[in-house]
Amino acid sequence: MNPIDPPCEPAQIRRAGVDLSGVMSVLSKHLYSTPMVALRELVQNAHDSILRRRHEQPDWQGQSRIEVLGDSSANTVRIIDTGAGLTESEIHNFLATVGVSYTRTLRQDGPDDSGLIGMFGLGFLSAFVLAKRVTVRTTSYQTPELGFVYVSTNAEQYSVSAMPARPVGTEIILELQDDFGMLTRTVHLREILERYCVLLREPIHVGEDGKAINPAPPPWRDETAVTLMPQLQVRRNLEFAARFEHNFEPICCMPVRPEGASDAVGLLWVQDGGTYGTTDNRNLSVFLRGMLLDDDARDLLPPWAGFIGGVIESNRLTPTASREDLQRDNHYHAIQHTLSEALIDGLVELGKTQPQAWRRVLVRHNEALLGACLSDERLFGLLMDSVKVPTSQGDLPASELLFKGALYVILDNESGFEEMLFRAMGAPVALGNRYAVVPFLRRWAEARKVRLIELGTEQGNRQLFQLAELDEPARQWLHDHLAHEERLVIARFSPAELPLVVVPDHEAQLKQRLDQDQNDKRVSTSALRLARQFTQKVDATYLTKLYLNLDNPAIQALIKAAQDDNPRAGHAALLLKAFKVIIAGQGNGPAGPSLNQALTDLAGAVQQLLHK
Repeated sequence: MNPIDPPCEPAQIRRAGVDLSGVMSVLSKHLYSTPMVALRELVQNAHDSILRRRHEQPDWQGQSRIEVLGDSSANTVRIIDTGAGLTESEIHNFLATVGVSYTRTLRQDGPDDSGLIGMFGLGFLSAFVLAKRVTVRTTSYQTPELGFVYVSTNAEQYSVSAMPARPVGTEIILELQDDFGMLTRTVHLREILERYCVLLREPIHVGEDGKAINPAPPPWRDETAVTLMPQLQVRRNLEFAARFEHNFEPICCMPVRPEGASDAVGLLWVQDGGTYGTTDNRNLSVFLRGMLLDDDARDLLPPWAGFIGGVIESNRLTPTASREDLQRDNHYHAIQHTLSEALIDGLVELGKTQPQAWRRVLVRHNEALLGACLSDERLFGLLMDSVKVPTSQGDLPASELLFKGALYVILDNESGFEEMLFRAMGAPVALGNRYAVVPFLRRWAEARKVRLIELGTEQGNRQLFQLAELDEPARQWLHDHLAHEERLVIARFSPAELPLVVVPDHEAQLKQRLDQDQNDKRVSTSALRLARQFTQKVDATYLTKLYLNLDNPAIQALIKAAQDDNPRAGHAALLLKAFKVIIAGQGNGPAGPSLNQALTDLAGAVQQLLHK
């Protein structure tokens, strides 16, 4: 110890102060994203109460029922159940004690598939989000001759008193705050509860409607489904999916089954909406023991599945305290993996068993599937000859891109010489600037053991242009009469009918950009140093190359005319120079003469050639 430090007093353990009103405000008013979640919580409590009664009173043969009734004149909503009810001590110990959940205890001691939902002992507090006063009337199956009533306006203070026994079960009366008067209307109650509670097992009735909002189990819980004809199963699954898919018609469904550490069950479906590679219309509703937790759990689906919707149910996922989101634990990641596998297996099975639906999926989501098939070898095997690649001749399967034993893809769509070149040859060329095209074609070419020539690279261009020799006087004459700020390259290439093409020199252009970055400091010094190591030997005098085709009759005639000092050679060269500008699409760019000037030269050359 430093001798100048005063001696320390022994450490004391103190109890932290708690502002109970602040805690209650957070729990009852700020825990949930929307006040409407309160109805879900209260109906879930009623549902758990019925399951508790089945568990603790196994000889009970009564009717299970939950009713939600709105009364506009009294501005109240009532939630009535035929569940276990509460004794006086249970009102104090569970209903009025924050964080204590009898349901949680039952579930921990019972089977994993008990269906009980409650966990945190916070759900009842949500009533005070909507109500200025909450009344609970209850009679327990343990003391059917006794009734009790709980009343509170803020959940901090409450009263409990005896009342005449009611039928076993509980009735909660919410005297609504003025802002929530619309909840007394049946249409609003039904809309909210059909969203959150449609998969709960016990029947829920809204208003005076004799039909429950959850009349039939979902397909994965329907024991009669296995006896249905396959066509009827498909139809029933699609009808179920349509209830949850609000933006698109479902094309086909794929089952989700427990696998490994995942207990998830449910359905996934393909949406009938056209997508692009980056479109993300994923939607997934996640239910925990029948209660909706999250209807936008898209992160459970793989990123490539932008055209997939789904509904799953789990007993093991862990909700946050608000029960509107999921904790990213081991179960979450296990289900994430299972959903990816279910999608891949489902698409493979669809291609085998439902060819009509499969063709529809390919038409709607070709581009998205082009990228998706790169994520898994099974998908690639399924899709490699089915998906189409954007090309200069429209969307085509990769097999129809083969030309002279190779695939050709344009990497840079700005120059356009490759597309023009292949159009002249009557062959398609893939457009590599589109989503997933290049990696897909690389994998396809590897699988089919063919060459992929990536045009726009030096290596790719060497595949197109075979360099040729020409004596220096003829080369210089051609440069003087045809080139304009382009490097002249003498070559032979197909088709022979094409006399010349203008090709960007990407390495020279890169060096020019790096020099500019050096001047205005837009790139870090270290990055520039690395990049300039690549370009230091590059001659950036010319940013484009002019390839002359020695196999072309016009070029052959022009060279001979120049060598013979034919006076009309210059006019013929002017014609070709104008042709070069037009096909290169240089327009009024700074690297070449304007299109108008080229057209003028074209007309002048024709006149001179025709002049006697």
